Amino acid sequence: MSLPGPAWLFCPGNRPDRFAKAAAAADAVILDLEDAVAPEDKDTARGAVLDALAGLDPAAVLVRVNAADTEWHAADVAALSAHPDLVLMLPKAERPEDVAALAPHPVVALCETARGVLAAPEIAGAANCAGLMWGSEDLMADLGARWRRNLDGGYQPVLEEARVRILYAARAAGISPVDTVLIDIEDERTLEADSIAASGAGFFAKACIHPRQVDVVRAAFCPNAEEVEWARAVLAAAEGNDAVFRFRGRMVDAPVLAHAREILRRA
Repeated sequence: MSLPGPAWLFCPGNRPDRFAKAAAAADAVILDLEDAVAPEDKDTARGAVLDALAGLDPAAVLVRVNAADTEWHAADVAALSAHPDLVLMLPKAERPEDVAALAPHPVVALCETARGVLAAPEIAGAANCAGLMWGSEDLMADLGARWRRNLDGGYQPVLEEARVRILYAARAAGISPVDTVLIDIEDERTLEADSIAASGAGFFAKACIHPRQVDVVRAAFCPNAEEVEWARAVLAAAEGNDAVFRFRGRMVDAPVLAHAREILRRA
């Protein structure tokens, strides 16, 4: 299925006063019943999300349910069963069976444990898996990692490997790869660098935790004017050439043309 992108915005499920604003600010809103909601507020949040769904664009809403091994998971899934086309985000995803159990809902599987990252190819193979996302914060805790970043600002190799594994698993399965959040809301420089790297590597979208992050992500994922001009020009040149031809000093074949079409799609 086609998911919206590139900027996804988490919104606490117990803050219905923010739902419409979050949905208007981002390309997709993730109504969160998991980490953003305290245990004593789970039932209230579930009811608020259920009540709000009728007033939101179903094509631009996801709901993050609680993990499969928690006491709230079954109630979340049962409450949302009246909306079978609603995309669910499954946190702590580690087994394809847990994704398949949510059918007919499309699922974005959030791989944020060592077991989940290693099982990403199998998880992506579930028939109703529409996307894979990796979660840096929970993964750090699961690994026992002490540092998130290298001195140059990039992710430590252990986290970068998870990021790459999720990208490969998603693309191999033909579903959407989604990059993790940045929890430092004030650090727009790192957010921009992360977003540019994610877009350049092939991620479809990036998740945000604050509305001010949305425009940074959108700008980073949008091709610049030079890229758009090249894409239009090379596709126009292809109309009068054979399968392989030379354009502006470069060989052009089917993969290059596919790349040009993707640039225009993003633009």
